[in-house]
Amino acid sequence: MTTLLDRAFNIVRQLPPDEQDELARVLLQLAGHEQPPVTLTPEETASFHESLCQADRRQFATDDEIRAIYRI
Repeated sequence: MTTLLDRAFNIVRQLPPDEQDELARVLLQLAGHEQPPVTLTPEETASFHESLCQADRRQFATDDEIRAIYRI
C-alpha cells in the first residue's frame, strides 16, 4: 500500500460508519468492482421525490444559499 493510500484510510477510519461505507463504495467502483445499488430509506425516497417536484417548479437554490453551504 502506498503512503498516500494508507494516510487516506487512516483519515477515513475516523469518520462515522455510514460515511466510511459511502467512500468504500466509491473506491470499489473506481477500482472497477461494481457494487449493488444502494437502497434508499423511505425518508430518503420522500426527500428525493420532493427535490424532483421542486425542480419541476423551477425552485432552485440561490447563489447565496449555495455559497452558505460551502462556508460551513
